[in-house]
Amino acid sequence: APRGRQPGAPRPRDPAHRPLLRDPGHRRPAPPPGPSRDSSLLARLFAHPLYSGTIPPLTEDDVLFNVNSDIRFNPKAAENPDWPHEGAEGGAFLPTGEAAVDSYPNWLKFHIGINRYELYSRHNPAIDALLQDLGAQKITSVAMKSGGTQLKLVMTFQNYGQALFKPMKQTREQETPPDFFYFSDYERHNAEIAAFHLDRILDFRRVPPVAGRMVNMTKEIRDVTRDKKLWRTFFISPANNICFYGECSYYCSTEHALCGRPDQIEGSLAAFLPDLSLAKRKTWRNPWRRSYHKRKKAEWEVDPDYCEEVKQTPPYDSGHRVLDVMDMTIFDFLMGNMDRHHYETFEKFGNETFIIHLDNGRGFGKYSHDELSILVPLQQCCRIRKSTYLRLQLLAREEYKLSLLMAESLQRDRVAPVLYQLHLEALDRRLRIVLQAVHACIEKDGLGSVVEDDLDTEHRAAAER
Repeated sequence: APRGRQPGAPRPRDPAHRPLLRDPGHRRPAPPPGPSRDSSLLARLFAHPLYSGTIPPLTEDDVLFNVNSDIRFNPKAAENPDWPHEGAEGGAFLPTGEAAVDSYPNWLKFHIGINRYELYSRHNPAIDALLQDLGAQKITSVAMKSGGTQLKLVMTFQNYGQALFKPMKQTREQETPPDFFYFSDYERHNAEIAAFHLDRILDFRRVPPVAGRMVNMTKEIRDVTRDKKLWRTFFISPANNICFYGECSYYCSTEHALCGRPDQIEGSLAAFLPDLSLAKRKTWRNPWRRSYHKRKKAEWEVDPDYCEEVKQTPPYDSGHRVLDVMDMTIFDFLMGNMDRHHYETFEKFGNETFIIHLDNGRGFGKYSHDELSILVPLQQCCRIRKSTYLRLQLLAREEYKLSLLMAESLQRDRVAPVLYQLHLEALDRRLRIVLQAVHACIEKDGLGSVVEDDLDTEHRAAAER
């Protein structure tokens, strides 16, 4: 959806300047994603007027990378010397020399398409192609990711793309134990997959592509890693299964080892964002961050007027950042994610840009419980984008039911079914709770104070039909 105002005074483009390389979706329209154009509920949703709004024309200041269309991709120029050198065994694709724009790998097309307003465009064919790559590309290198509390692996593919692998730790039907604190909950691989699909259905498009995959622990992890700390933790269990546990703060021990059947393990692969050396990101503390303490409460939990204080503090005192946090709040409540302590933005775009919805593994932990405290930011601030509000109302209708859309979107993943049916049903229930919260705000403060009209005049009439 278009933003209310243009950031700063962007430089007009020199007419002699070569056209910027755009996200492929801006150059030629593609059919909306969906398994069947005739019967697909997703295709019908993405064809709805609420999913057809355009972003403002992009200037050089609005794209993450200013890439001329005559620049060619040379993978060897940026090759990491630690990566194994692969031949063309079995006819597998390996880019060599210089490649034209159209033959860029999908991960690079994804990176080039990032702009001030969106992580990827609605009908960018590179995104579905990238999801396929995450599930099928040959893994050439694996290392443990430093930092974080639980084990994650960085996987490098034969086409030089990279992804973050989170292994399966719980079965689909298991719920988070009631005595677990949110900060010691397991990170779920299927939550990462489902979060990407939910974010896309909500039309936020702020989660990097994530796909499920079955990985051979011997051939695709142990045999290709140069990480000695990781390699040393492999062992064979009494049941003759291959296991490993790595190094991390929580759940990295023989007792919490990850074991295959006998050597196959399921996990999620999240596409990397551009390297920080190429595109710096700013990390922001979430104003509604939890205390991460067993006994203490955060300020927002005890002060009902906390939002007024937030709205007087940069960057929440201008622009649309408060509305971005409200979008994120709704996203997290639908998933049941209590673990949103920080968020990130691309530094190049300053404060006038979207929030990246990273690290969603602690969502979808409980289908039998709705964590109402996650909705507190919305209830305290009583603000929501009109585009978000209208889409939520649409997804609450029987003909565009959120649970059915999620089921259809997720069924294309290689590890489907991704979510237990009761989690899908919980989405519909929580959506009704969000709409009730917005209605309560409107009754209290009035429609004009609560709903921020972010739809341009051209799109408004179509969207309200």
